[in-house]
Amino acid sequence: SIFTVLILTLLVLLTVATFLWNLLVLATILRVKAFHRVPHNLVASTAVSDVLVAALVMPLSLVKELSAGRRWRLGRELCLVWVSFDVLCCTASIWNVTAIALDRYWSVTRQLQYTLLARRRISNVMIALTWLLSAAISLAPLMGWGETYSPEQERCQVSQDPSYTIVSTGGAFYLPLCVVLFVYWKIYKASKFHMGGRRRNAVEPMPEAAQVKEASQEPQMVFTARRAAITFQTDGETWREQKEKKAALMVGILIGVFVLCWIPFFITELISPLCSCNIPPVWKSIFLWLGYSNSFFNPLIYTAFNKNYNNAFKNLFVKQR
Repeated sequence: SIFTVLILTLLVLLTVATFLWNLLVLATILRVKAFHRVPHNLVASTAVSDVLVAALVMPLSLVKELSAGRRWRLGRELCLVWVSFDVLCCTASIWNVTAIALDRYWSVTRQLQYTLLARRRISNVMIALTWLLSAAISLAPLMGWGETYSPEQERCQVSQDPSYTIVSTGGAFYLPLCVVLFVYWKIYKASKFHMGGRRRNAVEPMPEAAQVKEASQEPQMVFTARRAAITFQTDGETWREQKEKKAALMVGILIGVFVLCWIPFFITELISPLCSCNIPPVWKSIFLWLGYSNSFFNPLIYTAFNKNYNNAFKNLFVKQR
């Protein structure tokens, strides 16, 4: 039908756009020396995971969508590879988003302690933990924790073992969800606190005439100050407040899109094996591709709040021409 053709065309365009946009971000970070530092290594790690989603996961998912009854006809080996990369790349993408939110939180609330050196070390540790945790969750079914392929039903899906479902969904989504929600609440609270404190940071004017007399020495000296007043910046926002507001807005949008994209899939993924519910395959496909779309939105969000990326994109295209 025309509707089916339109849907498939949209999915193909989403796959291609996700791949190209994240590849552009990676190329920009590699070519611009100013981006070879924190926090751009976190952005690069996110772009790598999203590029792999677009290159290795989404095309095979599209092949599965095109088959009659959404059956898997590509064999057991390719099924295991597809499911492993699906879990690995999507989990890494989610945890990379969490790492970016944590980096913004620490840079706002711990400016003195969170130096460039500390930032570099902590970000490298977060990237390593992200990929190690993602690899552990994705490789567990290959070690015998549940089954992903059913030759009789020609079915290929993530292991439906209840214990694996709880551990994998908790480690891949619900734990990072709690972290990013906590981070956003703390950033929002810090932003509100400093904005409220700025309005109170005004010292009342001194009296009409304040006189300071030197001790009993001749001749007596008198100093007079009229209408002296000490004030802090009250007519505009400070650099720190602007940074906090920008971080709160960026993290808020990043988290909001992340939750909207992934929460339908992980709710059904958690409920389905535990209650033996029969969720229609079409809804599973919708929720799965909605989650994949998060890999498309990620680079749009964190580059939209950084003017350096826009300038770097322009310079990159100018040099190519």
